[in-house]
Amino acid sequence: MNLRVTITLLFATTFFSPRALHGQDSVNFPTIGEVIRIDKELDYIIDKDAKIEVLTSGFSWSEGPVWVKGGGYLIFSDVWENRVIKWEEGVGAEVWLEPSGYTGTGHYSRGLGSNGLAMDNLGRLISCDQGDRRLSVMKFGQGKRTIADNFQGKRFNSPNDVTVAITGRIYFTDPPYGLPQRENDPTREIDFCGVYYLDRSGKVSLITDELPFPNGIDLSHDERTLFVAQSDTEKPIVMTYALNDDGTAKSPKGKLFFDASPYRKYGEGNPDGIKTDQAGNLWVTGMGGVMVVNPQGKLVGHILTGEKTSNCAWGNDGSTLYITADTYLCRIKTKVVGRRF
Repeated sequence: MNLRVTITLLFATTFFSPRALHGQDSVNFPTIGEVIRIDKELDYIIDKDAKIEVLTSGFSWSEGPVWVKGGGYLIFSDVWENRVIKWEEGVGAEVWLEPSGYTGTGHYSRGLGSNGLAMDNLGRLISCDQGDRRLSVMKFGQGKRTIADNFQGKRFNSPNDVTVAITGRIYFTDPPYGLPQRENDPTREIDFCGVYYLDRSGKVSLITDELPFPNGIDLSHDERTLFVAQSDTEKPIVMTYALNDDGTAKSPKGKLFFDASPYRKYGEGNPDGIKTDQAGNLWVTGMGGVMVVNPQGKLVGHILTGEKTSNCAWGNDGSTLYITADTYLCRIKTKVVGRRF
């Protein structure tokens, strides 16, 4: 039996036979952290009594949460363990997919598993497979297949985060975080860290190569603007790129939207995952939590988990924000609704 067939069977078997991790017997969850109200505008976004609930814990590095609307549950990456975890209300956490991002043998790197996850318009999972250095798609109950693994014939570094437009267009970032020696890894074939656009025909186009450490990515509610977070200690920022009607960038030179450097006092981490809501706010993980930035690029509040916070995603009816923070999966109720809900 060749390796590719073996991999497919592993994915299918794991999907149909989830392995329970942490069962849920209670509807009362512990809480952590606090919501810091920097501007009164936050009162229209998050209720004053809202708490950060801890839903489950014990993961090596939780990342890439995404809500599965058809199933009513959340899945997220446990990156260092090379697996995807499913969490469902009243059930708890269980291993949903293993391996998730690296299908080779032996040691590769700490960031070998899947990272960013997204659902496409057909209900399929789009996954940034860091160890396999590709973007993959999976119809539930079936094996993965590669939809992009190179730009102009050169292998990606390690695709990190992804977002899908209503049109089906896919945008993703390709930093070196999943490589054993990161930016100095001898197996690198592309000498920059790109932000890419995958159109419906399967063509990969470069949005920009101006960011040395691109990470989180999302679209505005009208899908005319692309937001990209940069996890750079020297320049922890979020940039915007205006898009043409065909989904390509109007210019490879973006505009600064938000500079997180003044907010290091709140905690560890640089801008990482980002999500937008239908009111035009941007939710940026980093600096010990999730920073809430209004449409003008002003920080109005900080959901301070007190942990290194990697990413977030909208779930339930679109007003619940799920948060992956180091070993934890958390959530908080909001007064807004996320994009695509």
